[in-house]
Amino acid sequence: METKNIMIVGVGGQGTLLTSRILGGITRKAGYDVKISEVHGMAQRGGSVVTYVRYGDKVAEPIVEEGCADVLIAFERLEALRYAHFLKKDGVLIVNDQRMDPMPVAIGAAEYPENIIENLKKKYDVVSVDAQGAALQIGNARVFNTVIIGVAAKRMDFAKEEWIRVIEETVPPKTVEINKRAFEAGYAL
Repeated sequence: METKNIMIVGVGGQGTLLTSRILGGITRKAGYDVKISEVHGMAQRGGSVVTYVRYGDKVAEPIVEEGCADVLIAFERLEALRYAHFLKKDGVLIVNDQRMDPMPVAIGAAEYPENIIENLKKKYDVVSVDAQGAALQIGNARVFNTVIIGVAAKRMDFAKEEWIRVIEETVPPKTVEINKRAFEAGYAL
């Protein structure tokens, strides 16, 4: 199998690392060689966090090159814009339609770009979801990342039951049920 490349981008505290562990778990269980890399940046101060998940028959390195991502999962609009150039020509961008102002915007030194998702759709295959809203509907805003995993799962070649099993094995035990509900909500979108 040709190596598949997934990038997860977001802001510190949004669950990018947990998401990469779930993606790594599902691909490992399927028997693939998997490499995961995390780039934290200023994660604790609301800065960008990027994780890479690469899987296939034999994966040499964990980093996804520009123009090579099959799937880009963005937990926030501006992060989607910032990393969209990593998508390959037929790649898909799954973006949580949420705005989180970075520090330069918060202090008035920069402006948050307008119409990010609309502009991205002109160039890329974009799946825009209100994962935050879906997570709130099931009772816990913090599981919005698992909602997005549910959305991404429909675009990947792994059985729904396998995703649920990996979620059960990966998330903290007291959050298993809410994360399963979040996955189901995303899968239904």
